This record gives sequence, structure tokens and C-alpha cells, in this order.
Amino acid sequence: MADIAQQDGVPAMAGGLAETMDRLRRSSEYVVIPLFALVVAGLLFSLFLLALGQSPAMFFSLLWKGGFGTAFSWQNTLVRAAPLILTALCVAIPARLGLVIIGGEGALVLGAFTGAVASIPLVNAGAPPFLVLGGMLVTSVVTGAVWIGIVGALRHYRGINETIASLLMSYIAIAIMNFFVEGALRDPGNPNKPSTQPIGEANMIGEVPGLGVHWGLPVGIVVAVLLWVLMNRTTFGFAARVTGGNVRAARAQGLPVGKLIVTACAIAGACAGLAGFFEVAAIQGKANASLAAGYGFTGILVAFLARQNPLAIVPVAIFLGGIAAAGGLIQRRMGMPDATVQVLQGLMFVVLLVSETLYGRLPFFRPKGDRR
Repeated sequence: MADIAQQDGVPAMAGGLAETMDRLRRSSEYVVIPLFALVVAGLLFSLFLLALGQSPAMFFSLLWKGGFGTAFSWQNTLVRAAPLILTALCVAIPARLGLVIIGGEGALVLGAFTGAVASIPLVNAGAPPFLVLGGMLVTSVVTGAVWIGIVGALRHYRGINETIASLLMSYIAIAIMNFFVEGALRDPGNPNKPSTQPIGEANMIGEVPGLGVHWGLPVGIVVAVLLWVLMNRTTFGFAARVTGGNVRAARAQGLPVGKLIVTACAIAGACAGLAGFFEVAAIQGKANASLAAGYGFTGILVAFLARQNPLAIVPVAIFLGGIAAAGGLIQRRMGMPDATVQVLQGLMFVVLLVSETLYGRLPFFRPKGDRR
């Protein structure tokens, strides 16, 4: 009997090993293809540099030095990674339901602006910092949630394309901020650059001890972990994935599709609004045109590179934050515009979109039984 059990156990173990290898092979596809896309984008960008008479080796050397080469570089990188994590989550969460939301920039700007506006009466009344920051935080998060939540409601109840709606609403959000910052809410004590009244040094958020980075980075990481749990370990996340896979099947199963879409969009907008809060409370100290720095648009690239995985968004945001941080050094050493890194990011995004067609088509990543 022992011999029979042993003989039966060998094929069972072999089958389990083969299943594990197939699972690893399928999972590696989501790492190898984005890396391949980055390499192709790097090669195309090198050709672009050669056409301009510039050295690709020097560019990428400065890119590494400016983003990750020194402690100061790391500090700049992490400061830029904080808003990228939150704006990427603004794209990744609705994507689980099959929605393409690209309006994180508008939610960030509007959340930052309303947070700054909410601080004005509190600062003038001499409120303590925790009350000023608490009022700003709630206002920014709620504004972002409502702004992108409207996009979700338009998508479900009126059938309006969420991609176009969120993009157009971004321009509206920036226009609203500029209208008030240059008009009724302009700080008369700052004639050189239009802005709202500053929140004051006493109300600014400090840095993480020993890291030189504001608290937006650890908060962003915590939010990413919580949203990963929400989307992968809860019934809400399961229902969202079912809805993203097949809306008709979700409706047939009695899932509240409309409520799921609006809720996911509101969560996404809250993340972008939170990013706006930290931009004012930890960086700018007031609302001005510098808030529209493109973090919302770069967050789209972060989310796509991370395959909409909240945990993978963190390292990808740090990677792209490093590229952005190196822009100034490249400009000084090579005499190239600061926007050069944006050209690289644009190439990465295009190649990444093209590489989407490779998923499921490469024989190496398919189980052995499915290869033809």
C-alpha cells in the first residue's frame, strides 16, 4: 500500500510543480512586458538624442545621478513620488471596473485650491494648526471625491464617456482655480505671482524625521496598501472586478453596478484630492498656478506601468519621480530643455500602450498545454 501511495504521490507532486511553474510563467508576463517596453522606449529616445547631436550615455548617466545617485537626489525623487502615488491610484481604482479616468490632474488642483480656500477663515481667526490642517484635509478630499464621482455618475446614468469627461473637467478645474486666484481670492500681499492667502509657516506640514520628505509619501504608501486590500480582499473589490470583467454579467448577478462605479470614482478622486492637500500644506503653502505641475497626467503612466496594481504603483512612482527629479540636472549639464524628460515619458507611454497587444500572445508565458 505504501508503494502504491508513493507511486500515486509522484505524479501528484509533478502536477503541482507544473501548475506552479505555469502560474509563475503567467505572472512574469506582467513584469517582463513592461520592462521590455521601457527598454524599447529607451532605445527610441536614444535615437532621438543622437538626432539632436547629444550623447545618450551622458543623458542616462545624468538621469541616474539626478534621480538616484545621491542622498539629495533621493530626497527630490521621493518628494515627487508622493503625489504620483496618489494620482496613479486615481487611475488604477476605476480601472478595475473597466473605466479609464484621466482627470486626476483636475481633482488634484481643485482639491488643493479648495483646501487653501478653507484655510483662509481659520487662519484669520487664529485657529490652531491641527484645526486648520484638519479643515483643509477634509475639504480637499471631499472636493476630489465629488469631482471624480461626478464623472462616474455621468458615465453610469447618462452614458457619457468617462475618459473625455474627466479630461475636460480637468481643464475646467484648472480654469476655476485660475479665475479665483487671479481675481476675488488673490492675495493682495503677493503682487508678483497670483495666489491665495498663504496658510502660514505654523500650519505647514513638516518632514518625516531623518528622511527629508514630507508626510505625503508615507501616507500615500499606506493608502496604496489599504486600497490593495480593498480591491483584493473584500466583497467590494470582488464585485468591482466582476463589473470590470463583464457589466452585463454583474447586472445579471444583481450587483449594484451604478453604486460601484460612482463609489470607485469617488475613492479615486479622494486620492487625487489628498495629493492636492499635501501640495498646499507641505510644498506650496498656498494655491497658485504651480499646482498644475502635471502630476495627474504622469500618474496615468504610473498606473499603466504598474498594471493598475496599488502595491506596484509605489515603486513605479518612485522610478518616474526619479526621472522627473533629474530634469534640472540634465538641463544644466546638457543644455537641453527641462521638458526633455517629458519627451521620454511620452515615448514610454506610447510604447507601453503598444505593448498591451502582447499580453496573452507570447507562447513562452502561456501554459505548456495551450502553446501552439
